[in-house]
Amino acid sequence: MKDQQGSNRISSGVIAAVSAAVVAVGGGLAWFTSHSSNTPIMSNPSGQIAQPIQPSIKQPGNEQTPNVYWLRPKDKNVTLVPQPVKVASVLPNQALEAAFQSLLAGPTEGTDSTTIPKGTKLLGLKSENDEVHVNLSEDFTSGGGSTSMMGRVGQVVYTATTLNPKAKVYIDVNGKPLDVLGGEGVELQQPLTREQFQKDYPL
Repeated sequence: MKDQQGSNRISSGVIAAVSAAVVAVGGGLAWFTSHSSNTPIMSNPSGQIAQPIQPSIKQPGNEQTPNVYWLRPKDKNVTLVPQPVKVASVLPNQALEAAFQSLLAGPTEGTDSTTIPKGTKLLGLKSENDEVHVNLSEDFTSGGGSTSMMGRVGQVVYTATTLNPKAKVYIDVNGKPLDVLGGEGVELQQPLTREQFQKDYPL
């Protein structure tokens, strides 16, 4: 009986030891699982932090050199000629705004000229979705015959599309669409494109 009791005691001890080992292993597995499951969560914030950096990487691509378009005599007609404008900032519409400020200031060199009346001001400019909206002061419509009118419209259309030659241009005067230009009543079919201008309004 004593031997049986002893063996029973040993068996109980072994069972207790095995149970303790199982508990320890189970606890270790639970800790490992919970710890390892936290690892991906900890890596996510770093991924999220990296995302805002992307726009800054793309910003240098926005550094573009727009052209201003002047009129130059050619045979018995005139032609539109580009002149690059240096722009320091890369804000969305700043390059185009700088081009129009130079255009409205007038040419500074050579035989190039403009038919845009002096004093014309840029009241607003917006470029998005392949469209450019230009809002000019009423001075834009004053003086000159049909050739002068077509010349200034061409300057605006080509300057507005300098960064996107396929863009559609909408010209407003004091916030209203410009449908008829000048005393001779030159009609404008808006939106205007370079291709349409060359076809319908030859210089």
